[in-house]
Amino acid sequence: MHNLEKVYGSGETRVNALKNINFTVKRGDFMLIVGSSGSGKSTLLNMIGLLDKPTSGKIIIDGVDTTTLDDNHLSSFRNSKLGFIFQFSNLLVDLTVLENVTLPRNIQNTLEGAEIEAKVLLKTVGLESQFNKFANKVSGGQAQRVAITRALINKPAIVLADEPTGSLDSISAETTVQLLKSLNRKLNQTFIIVTHERPQFGEVDKIVTIKDGKLIEGELVGDTHIA
Repeated sequence: MHNLEKVYGSGETRVNALKNINFTVKRGDFMLIVGSSGSGKSTLLNMIGLLDKPTSGKIIIDGVDTTTLDDNHLSSFRNSKLGFIFQFSNLLVDLTVLENVTLPRNIQNTLEGAEIEAKVLLKTVGLESQFNKFANKVSGGQAQRVAITRALINKPAIVLADEPTGSLDSISAETTVQLLKSLNRKLNQTFIIVTHERPQFGEVDKIVTIKDGKLIEGELVGDTHIA
């Protein structure tokens, strides 16, 4: 993120949602974005996720200045380089667990080998017995694990998670946090997570705190991943 600014509206309705945001995330980092409600953290996640365009500044992902891409290239880049996990799993209930995981590959028309890769990932998250269950027949915690697997199927540069434990009970939430950290280590997968539950995640590589659209704290916790 380089001198990132986001402004909504103009005149009396002008809102500076993000102001001069600068930070770098290293490959393999497990990073949190924290801040109170309305601080701008979800806006920042939307910027990183290329779901909204900055008013000014640069977002460079995997060496590509994404702010120079047109809509078609931006969509293709987002699909190939980014994975998304939301507060609610957002699974398609008329598809099986396996079909939900391979959906991003289906959209990209790169299905060759996708089913095998999806099964390997589902086994990694402990869902080897759920391949053929429909999405509405698994528990909330299992559904979130399916969503995590779906976010990984394209081998993205970054997985972005918006309050991934927000809809879960405390036990499922703890299981999900430990799973995310385990995948971070095993796959050297970069995770950027927005959360209200800072203590729930324990020690992490990097924390960015947003207040009133400004970055007020960035801390690196060592050079290695701490679970």
